[in-house]
This record gives sequence, structure tokens and C-alpha cells, in this order.
Amino acid sequence: MHRFYVSEIAIDTPIFTLNEEESKHACRVLRLKTGDAIELVDGRGNLFSCTITEDHPKRCTVAVNDVYSEPNLPYSLHLALAPTKNMDRMEWFVEKATEIGVTHLSFLRTKNSERQQLKLDRLEKIAISAMKQSKRLVLPVLHELEDFRSFISAHPNGLIAHCIEGKKGSIREDIRLENCPILIGPEGDFTLDEIDYAFATGYKPVTLGNHRLRTETAALYACVEAALTFGI
Repeated sequence: MHRFYVSEIAIDTPIFTLNEEESKHACRVLRLKTGDAIELVDGRGNLFSCTITEDHPKRCTVAVNDVYSEPNLPYSLHLALAPTKNMDRMEWFVEKATEIGVTHLSFLRTKNSERQQLKLDRLEKIAISAMKQSKRLVLPVLHELEDFRSFISAHPNGLIAHCIEGKKGSIREDIRLENCPILIGPEGDFTLDEIDYAFATGYKPVTLGNHRLRTETAALYACVEAALTFGI
């Protein structure tokens, strides 16, 4: 069944009109007609089973027949990474992380960052598409690019993956269900000053294996480790 994302729908809505973009996709691209069944998701854990009552390509209207609400997630999977210069690699990561079940994605501006500016519009569209394709009901929250120290101060006591030699724990052993971001550095890694600052605010070092990984690969590795720990 075709699924559409509508963030503005209320849980008790009996009749709903899709926005022009989704209406066009439903009625012109997919050629859906009055009487066809579709599903709507709001990205907050609610699934609406609907029937099209007006197949207008600019204002497709549906009747809501039933609502399924997913229980609140018992975990928070928060990845914070320095975005790569090549946005294709970030788009790939956002898609895969959404499929796996990440709940928050933050982007860091670090000393060695390759990218100092970031527009979220394209990444948000990719996350929405991945949520619909993977049949998930919760859309990850994408946060604006933020300075490393500002993020650390606002989110203490997480995990940090870096390439400096030393004793490190594992994500599966050290991650907590809530308030435990996992930090992934840029291609040039975090600086010693950044690592020390993270340690001073309660961050623990974790390993991502014995080999050096690209930023997006390291971030996906961390997502998978956390997801397996949480039983996602």
C-alpha cells in the first residue's frame, strides 16, 4: 500500500487533505483514484489508514478509517558527526541511519571539518523517503550544524570515537538508552583539545574496530552497534 508523509495531521482528524506535492504524487504519478486505500504517517509514531474521497491532483482528500499509534520508543539513538565535503556521502548515511532506526542526527563543526555550512532540506527529504520505504513510523530529528564545544556543553556524558591510541570501551558495553550521543569526527579526526574537552564533560572513548573508517562508514557502524544493543 502506498504511504505518504504528512507531519501536520492530528491524531483525531476524520478528513484530511494532502498538500499539493503529495497530492500530485498520489493522483498524477501513482494514478490513485477515489476509493483507493492509502496510508499516512506523521513521523511521530502514528499510522493512519485512509481511503481517498477526492482524487484531485492539487488537493487529494482522504477519509481516516483507523489509526495505529506505535508505543513511545524506549531508547534514543543519537549520532553526532562532522559532515563530509561530499554531500552524496552524507545523503547515503542519512538514508541508511533512518532505515536502521536512528532518532536524532546532529552535525558538528570541528577544527578539522571539511564542511562549515550545511542545508538540511535535502537531508530531511531523504530521511522522509527512507522512513516510508523502511516502514518506520518515527522520523529522526535532524539538528542544524553546531560548533563542537557548544554541542558537548549541551549534551554531556556521551561516547566519542576517535583514532588516537589508548584504552577504549565498546558501544555495546557503554551506551545508555537515553542521553548518550555518539560522536564521530571528520576525516582528519578530532583534535587532542577536542577529545580532552569531551573527556572533561563525561564522554567515554569507544572503539569502532581495528581499521580506520571513513566518517560516514564509522557513523553507520556506530548506528548498527547501538541498534543491536537496543534490540531495534
